[in-house]
Amino acid sequence: MRVLVVDDDRVFREELAELLRDDQHEVEAEGSVAKAVERLEGAEFDVVLTDLKMPRQGGLDLLRTVRARWPRTFVVMVTGFATVESALEAMKLGAFDYIRKPFRLEQVRETLRLVTQEREFDLSRELQRDPRQEARDLAEGARQEVLFFGDAGEAPIPHVTVVPLDPASLVSLTDRTRTFLEEHPDGAVVVAGAERLLEHHRLEEVVAVFDRLRALLAGHGPLRVGFNPRRVPASAAAALGASVSSDEVHATLEALASPIRRKALHRLAESPASFGEVMRAAGVDDSPKMSFHLRRLVDAGLLHHEADAYRLTPRGEASVRLLRDATFLPPSSSEANLAFPRRRGA
Repeated sequence: MRVLVVDDDRVFREELAELLRDDQHEVEAEGSVAKAVERLEGAEFDVVLTDLKMPRQGGLDLLRTVRARWPRTFVVMVTGFATVESALEAMKLGAFDYIRKPFRLEQVRETLRLVTQEREFDLSRELQRDPRQEARDLAEGARQEVLFFGDAGEAPIPHVTVVPLDPASLVSLTDRTRTFLEEHPDGAVVVAGAERLLEHHRLEEVVAVFDRLRALLAGHGPLRVGFNPRRVPASAAAALGASVSSDEVHATLEALASPIRRKALHRLAESPASFGEVMRAAGVDDSPKMSFHLRRLVDAGLLHHEADAYRLTPRGEASVRLLRDATFLPPSSSEANLAFPRRRGA
């Protein structure tokens, strides 16, 4: 993993960088927000570990910049002087996690493991599909005209109209689909390479455009969206699947974005549990941090908290089903929508 350590304490940042290199990470270190931004402009990083309090510009300034310019880079706050409330505020603004000084190296390792869980999403081959084959099956099996956003391939497919995917223009997806459906009322749409859209736009923007496509296709043919599972974090894959296939879970996407919250949901799927039991299952040893995550789940309507125990709501139970398998199950019929991990080379 490529890690950028940002801290004005030279000894601390160099020691942390060296420890992470010993764990086989590629690590760079900078002493200011300005230098960190220069480094980010020149290279891609998976995660930024930044001190919250620094002279001139601090970790919150860096967080805002990273969220705006490199939304797929995770930001973890490191704090020794700020209050826990400040660190929690950083998480509300989009920080992935926070670590308090002094910390054990294992805490940093666990945080990076959580980042890895977000970035890596590799499903078994039997669930992976070829977008062009999806288009061919819809055209042949359902006898529909299909609009295919992607590469043309070597040979044309009967009843499939190929349009090159322009990852920089989300509006072209909806505009071209609207025109296509005017000509083909029973038309279907297949989008290949959704990960390319995520390289140019925020996840929320990509999800919104698939929401619009799904709405446009209501009463017409299905929407199928393919993505490269190695280039899409798990939370983004779940968001794409839900935006395409289910109205019910849209409001829960943000709550499902954290591995800690997903672990809590999986534990509570077994039985109601106390705060301490959920915290142990989530692998968290920081009570305010656990409280933050559980509050997000309660606010999203996924949990009830009563009589010193947390339990899943019906919506929470549906979310657990989504996390386990529902997002990427094969469609129940040729009319069903689907987001699917794209087979390598397809």
